[in-house]
Amino acid sequence: MKTLVTGGAGFIGSNLTDRLIREGHKVVILDNLCTGKKEHLNPKAIFYNIDIQNPGIYRIFKKEKPDIVFHCAAQIDIRKSVADPVEDAKTNIMGSLSLIENFIKIKSKNKKFIFISTGGALYGDAKVIPTPEDYPAYPLSPYGVAKLTIERYLNYYHKVFGLNYVVLRLANVYGPRQNSEGEAGVVAIFCGKMLSGVRPIINGTGNKTRDFVFVQDVVEACVLAMRKNRVGILNIGTSKETTINTIFRKLRKLTGINYEEIHGPDKAGEQKRSCLDFKKAKKELGWTPKYNLDKGLEITVDWFMNKNNKKF
Repeated sequence: MKTLVTGGAGFIGSNLTDRLIREGHKVVILDNLCTGKKEHLNPKAIFYNIDIQNPGIYRIFKKEKPDIVFHCAAQIDIRKSVADPVEDAKTNIMGSLSLIENFIKIKSKNKKFIFISTGGALYGDAKVIPTPEDYPAYPLSPYGVAKLTIERYLNYYHKVFGLNYVVLRLANVYGPRQNSEGEAGVVAIFCGKMLSGVRPIINGTGNKTRDFVFVQDVVEACVLAMRKNRVGILNIGTSKETTINTIFRKLRKLTGINYEEIHGPDKAGEQKRSCLDFKKAKKELGWTPKYNLDKGLEITVDWFMNKNNKKF
């Protein structure tokens, strides 16, 4: 199977690419290396250094003719989307639409578009925890609005053009290769700071909860979405809530760096609780998370320590 992965030099995209190549699939990567890293590129993949907004991507689709598109590339910083909704929409809406339009124009065997969406940014402070897919989605950020918009577009392209698609609404993904210098990904941010000798600051009381899902479980969901004959929206999470304070304490123990808990100002607009119901993914894909939080954090800290030339 020939697959195309946008954001294939990034966190989720590079881990997915490695899995696809191990399984014998041909992989084409589109990445502008804005946040992706060259060292994360799999040498067995075909790589195009290009932005998804670039009109020239039509030549790539025409030449490569992928059967499956995994759309992982995105502007993921919620605060940037709030500060500049237009710029966010250029990447997350217009760039995504360009991919879909170019994909439906080519001939391929088993055409399917797999879209990496978001759970927490769509559901907000849901009254139902864990939150199912049919819970009303009213995003509170332009980032969430953009993700929801593409979900609706994919339904349109399915109904009108017969494009098969799967939307994976992800919980808070963590694991090796996550950017520790970004605004998203508290596990990576805390790891990066602790191992660089910088004391992390916990926003607010630290009692906000998130659903932390390990990146290899997300990769498994992507592969199952490619294999299974299913169309629609699926939550990918653990259905377990964990506070930010708990994450800090577990990472402090794993790194052996005994920083005192320091709390700073709360961040306006951040939801208090986020946790996804994955029963639909279990039923339709046969997917369940295999990595518990302790094991996932252990693997993640080990990766960051090796990256920083440090040992347990």
